[in-house]
Amino acid sequence: MTQRQQLLHLYMSNSAITSPVIAWAFHDGAAGAGPVLPDNSSEPPYAVGVQALEDGWRLIQMSPLNDPVEGTERRSSYLRYEFLFERMVDIGE
Repeated sequence: MTQRQQLLHLYMSNSAITSPVIAWAFHDGAAGAGPVLPDNSSEPPYAVGVQALEDGWRLIQMSPLNDPVEGTERRSSYLRYEFLFERMVDIGE
């Protein structure tokens, strides 16, 4: 059996892994083999980030906390609270 990586990006409403997921992306390096997340869904696969840990995903990166530059506290920008999860799935070759 060969293993391939799946990545799940969850963007939270704040820096806590227990906060609500507001955006997400899934990248399937297993090309559809193994367990996958539902396609064609606008709903995130988990309501809060800790549910991904409970489902077997490994947390490999989270966003550093940076203070906003003075005067930019209310400006819209990128999604700040990104958590990156991975899991390895077996594929037959």
